[in-house]
Amino acid sequence: MLRETIGRPMEILLVEDSLMAARLAIGALSNSGIEHRLTWCKDGRDAEQFLHQEGRYALAPQPDLVLLDLSLPQVDGRTLLADMRRSPLLKEIPVVIMTGTAGEEQAQEFQSLDVQGFLVKPVNLPKFLDLVEELKGYWKADMILAQR
Repeated sequence: MLRETIGRPMEILLVEDSLMAARLAIGALSNSGIEHRLTWCKDGRDAEQFLHQEGRYALAPQPDLVLLDLSLPQVDGRTLLADMRRSPLLKEIPVVIMTGTAGEEQAQEFQSLDVQGFLVKPVNLPKFLDLVEELKGYWKADMILAQR
């Protein structure tokens, strides 16, 4: 049987409790031309269940990119990130931190968190889209489907 490799949309998990910040990110991605599917989790507990495919997220796809706020209800972003980096199934997923503050001290902390980037909210839309475009290189861009 012949097999053909075809592209698929990028799976993005947005973990953000602020409706305004989520709308900005969702709108920017919608208008970007980057083919994607986005799931939005409003707190760290939901994101944790999504990433581990638990409960109502049992059939959730593994994200190719996580956009993560650090200040979250239930489970904070640092705890969620640490959990991802300990998991053999999740540790390779690129993570971009979205934060309200980013002085020199925070920039050094983010670099030590093993993330692929960070953005300051309110998000600079062109910079945000450039970063997502750059991160497409980390993502498994294809899947194999049987040719009929």
